[in-house]
Amino acid sequence: MKFHQLFIAAIHEPKKLAAFRLLKIGKVFQYVFLFVTLFTGISFVRYIAGDASLFDASPELLAHGETVGWIIYPIAFLLQLVISTFYIFLRISVFGYVGVVLLKLMKRRGEYRFMWNTAAIAITVPILLTIVLDFFPATGNYSMIVTSIIHTLYIAAAAKYYPKMAR
Repeated sequence: MKFHQLFIAAIHEPKKLAAFRLLKIGKVFQYVFLFVTLFTGISFVRYIAGDASLFDASPELLAHGETVGWIIYPIAFLLQLVISTFYIFLRISVFGYVGVVLLKLMKRRGEYRFMWNTAAIAITVPILLTIVLDFFPATGNYSMIVTSIIHTLYIAAAAKYYPKMAR
Protein backbone atom coordinates (compact mmCIF):
# COMPACT_ATOMS: atom_id res chain seq x y z
CA MET A 1 0.00 0.00 0.00
CA LYS A 2 1.32 3.43 -0.93
CA PHE A 3 1.70 6.29 1.52
CA HIS A 4 -0.88 8.49 -0.14
CA GLN A 5 -3.41 5.65 0.15
CA LEU A 6 -2.58 5.28 3.84
CA PHE A 7 -2.89 9.04 4.28
CA ILE A 8 -6.30 9.32 2.61
CA ALA A 9 -7.68 6.24 4.40
CA ALA A 10 -6.36 7.49 7.76
CA ILE A 11 -8.35 10.68 7.41
CA HIS A 12 -11.82 9.32 6.70
CA GLU A 13 -12.00 5.50 6.63
CA PRO A 14 -12.13 3.97 10.13
CA LYS A 15 -12.66 0.46 8.76
CA LYS A 16 -9.38 0.64 6.85
CA LEU A 17 -7.76 2.29 9.85
CA ALA A 18 -8.62 -0.82 11.86
CA ALA A 19 -7.31 -3.03 9.06
CA PHE A 20 -3.96 -1.23 9.14
CA ARG A 21 -3.26 -3.07 12.40
CA LEU A 22 -2.07 -5.91 10.18
CA LEU A 23 0.52 -3.82 8.33
CA LYS A 24 4.15 -4.73 8.79
CA ILE A 25 5.83 -2.61 11.43
CA GLY A 26 8.39 -1.36 8.90
CA LYS A 27 5.67 0.20 6.78
CA VAL A 28 4.12 1.83 9.86
CA PHE A 29 7.52 3.22 10.92
CA GLN A 30 8.10 4.64 7.45
CA TYR A 31 4.71 6.34 7.57
CA VAL A 32 5.38 7.77 11.04
CA PHE A 33 8.83 9.00 10.02
CA LEU A 34 7.25 10.95 7.18
CA PHE A 35 5.43 12.95 9.86
CA VAL A 36 8.56 13.19 12.01
CA THR A 37 10.39 14.63 9.00
CA LEU A 38 7.54 17.04 8.25
CA PHE A 39 7.28 18.12 11.89
CA THR A 40 11.06 18.61 12.15
CA GLY A 41 11.34 20.39 8.81
CA ILE A 42 8.64 22.92 9.64
CA SER A 43 10.11 23.51 13.10
CA PHE A 44 13.62 23.98 11.67
CA VAL A 45 12.44 26.39 8.95
CA ARG A 46 10.63 28.42 11.62
CA TYR A 47 13.83 28.45 13.70
CA ILE A 48 15.95 29.64 10.75
CA ALA A 49 13.36 32.30 9.89
CA GLY A 50 13.57 33.58 13.46
CA ASP A 51 9.96 32.73 14.25
CA ALA A 52 10.93 30.55 17.21
CA SER A 53 14.14 31.24 19.08
CA LEU A 54 15.82 28.68 21.30
CA PHE A 55 17.87 31.21 23.25
CA ASP A 56 15.34 33.79 24.45
CA ALA A 57 15.71 32.87 28.09
CA SER A 58 19.39 33.59 28.62
CA PRO A 59 21.71 36.27 27.19
CA GLU A 60 24.67 33.99 27.94
CA LEU A 61 23.25 31.28 25.71
CA LEU A 62 22.55 33.84 22.98
CA ALA A 63 26.16 35.07 23.15
CA HIS A 64 27.42 31.48 23.07
CA GLY A 65 25.18 30.76 20.07
CA GLU A 66 26.72 33.70 18.21
CA THR A 67 30.27 32.49 18.92
CA VAL A 68 29.49 29.01 17.68
CA GLY A 69 28.29 30.43 14.37
CA TRP A 70 26.91 28.25 11.60
CA ILE A 71 27.43 25.01 13.55
CA ILE A 72 24.32 25.89 15.56
CA TYR A 73 22.09 24.99 12.59
CA PRO A 74 23.00 21.29 12.25
CA ILE A 75 22.89 20.96 16.03
CA ALA A 76 19.47 22.62 16.14
CA PHE A 77 18.22 20.35 13.35
CA LEU A 78 19.43 17.19 15.10
CA LEU A 79 17.99 18.35 18.41
CA GLN A 80 14.63 19.07 16.78
CA LEU A 81 14.72 15.70 15.00
CA VAL A 82 15.36 13.82 18.26
CA ILE A 83 12.69 15.76 20.15
CA SER A 84 10.12 15.32 17.36
CA THR A 85 10.83 11.60 17.12
CA PHE A 86 10.54 11.17 20.88
CA TYR A 87 7.34 13.22 21.06
CA ILE A 88 5.56 11.42 18.23
CA PHE A 89 6.56 7.90 19.28
CA LEU A 90 5.70 8.59 22.92
CA ARG A 91 2.32 9.94 21.86
CA ILE A 92 1.64 6.89 19.69
CA SER A 93 2.62 4.56 22.55
CA VAL A 94 0.37 6.32 25.06
CA PHE A 95 -2.56 6.30 22.67
CA GLY A 96 -1.87 2.64 21.93
CA TYR A 97 -2.63 1.97 25.59
CA VAL A 98 -5.69 4.20 25.40
CA GLY A 99 -6.81 2.08 22.45
CA VAL A 100 -6.33 -1.15 24.41
CA VAL A 101 -8.55 0.25 27.17
CA LEU A 102 -11.15 1.22 24.54
CA LEU A 103 -11.01 -2.30 23.10
CA LYS A 104 -11.72 -3.78 26.53
CA LEU A 105 -14.60 -1.35 27.11
CA MET A 106 -16.06 -2.16 23.67
CA LYS A 107 -15.53 -5.90 24.27
CA ARG A 108 -13.27 -6.25 21.23
CA ARG A 109 -10.26 -8.46 20.71
CA GLY A 110 -6.88 -6.90 20.12
CA GLU A 111 -3.37 -6.71 21.43
CA TYR A 112 -1.23 -3.68 22.16
CA ARG A 113 0.93 -4.26 19.07
CA PHE A 114 -2.14 -4.07 16.82
CA MET A 115 -3.50 -1.02 18.59
CA TRP A 116 -0.07 0.63 18.38
CA ASN A 117 -0.21 0.28 14.58
CA THR A 118 -3.72 1.74 14.55
CA ALA A 119 -2.67 4.61 16.81
CA ALA A 120 0.35 5.28 14.58
CA ILE A 121 -1.75 5.63 11.45
CA ALA A 122 -4.52 7.46 13.35
CA ILE A 123 -2.05 10.18 14.33
CA THR A 124 -2.32 11.67 10.83
CA VAL A 125 -5.00 14.28 11.55
CA PRO A 126 -3.82 15.13 15.09
CA ILE A 127 -0.25 15.80 13.91
CA LEU A 128 -1.41 17.92 10.98
CA LEU A 129 -3.67 19.84 13.36
CA THR A 130 -0.77 20.25 15.83
CA ILE A 131 1.36 21.75 13.06
CA VAL A 132 -1.41 24.19 12.06
CA LEU A 133 -2.22 25.17 15.65
CA ASP A 134 1.47 25.76 16.35
CA PHE A 135 1.27 28.85 14.12
CA PHE A 136 -1.39 30.34 16.42
CA PRO A 137 0.21 31.02 19.82
CA ALA A 138 -3.16 31.78 21.45
CA THR A 139 -4.20 28.13 21.00
CA GLY A 140 -1.03 26.75 22.60
CA ASN A 141 -2.72 25.88 25.87
CA TYR A 142 -5.58 23.99 24.25
CA SER A 143 -3.96 22.41 21.21
CA MET A 144 -2.71 19.33 23.09
CA ILE A 145 -6.16 18.71 24.59
CA VAL A 146 -7.94 19.18 21.26
CA THR A 147 -5.54 16.93 19.32
CA SER A 148 -5.66 14.29 22.06
CA ILE A 149 -9.46 14.17 21.90
CA ILE A 150 -9.35 13.89 18.11
CA HIS A 151 -6.73 11.11 18.30
CA THR A 152 -8.88 9.21 20.81
CA LEU A 153 -11.95 9.61 18.57
CA TYR A 154 -10.06 8.21 15.56
CA ILE A 155 -8.84 5.25 17.62
CA ALA A 156 -12.36 4.62 18.97
CA ALA A 157 -13.81 4.73 15.45
CA ALA A 158 -11.25 2.16 14.31
CA ALA A 159 -11.77 -0.01 17.42
CA LYS A 160 -15.40 -0.56 16.39
CA TYR A 161 -14.08 -2.63 13.48
CA TYR A 162 -11.82 -4.88 15.55
CA PRO A 163 -13.17 -8.42 15.97
CA LYS A 164 -15.58 -9.06 18.82
CA MET A 165 -14.50 -11.13 21.81
CA ALA A 166 -15.46 -14.76 21.81
CA ARG A 167 -18.03 -15.65 24.44
